[in-house]
Amino acid sequence: MSEPVVRRVRADEWQQVRDLRLRALQDEVAAIAFVDSYEEALARPDAFWQERAARAAAGDAACQVVAVVDGDWVGTVTVLVSSAGRSDDPGNAARGARASLVGVYVDPRHRGTGVVETLLAEAVAWARSLGLDDVRLHVHEDNGRAQAAYRRCGFVLTGKRVEASVGAELEMALA
Repeated sequence: MSEPVVRRVRADEWQQVRDLRLRALQDEVAAIAFVDSYEEALARPDAFWQERAARAAAGDAACQVVAVVDGDWVGTVTVLVSSAGRSDDPGNAARGARASLVGVYVDPRHRGTGVVETLLAEAVAWARSLGLDDVRLHVHEDNGRAQAAYRRCGFVLTGKRVEASVGAELEMALA
């Protein structure tokens, strides 16, 4: 197996963006890892995916990073940039601009191979290139595997717990 190529998506790759998201939503932990369902995502029109890919491919408001092995998309993470004072969850207004990592997924065949570490490193590097030091994410309290992966990448629990549509989530920040 080749080493993954980790890079930002391109706007014309909307079909791959859609297909990877649909695969992620079929994962056994998708119900606690993602706020939308497979059925909801499958019903979205092509224009939705085209716009999503275009937003994630350019500019400094969002960036989707993918891991590609031998032409197969095997992982992804999206970085969303919030401006100072904007709240990404109730009662948690950012003091300064913040990068939030969302939509983290690694194909089960590539888990434990370093793909998630490489994806997160690239996502954090992109956020840092914008001058953002505050990098956070939310993880379901029952998703121990994801919590362990994030800890390996330098994230620590902040002590904040948020009730989300998928249940209780814990906030983690890059130390």
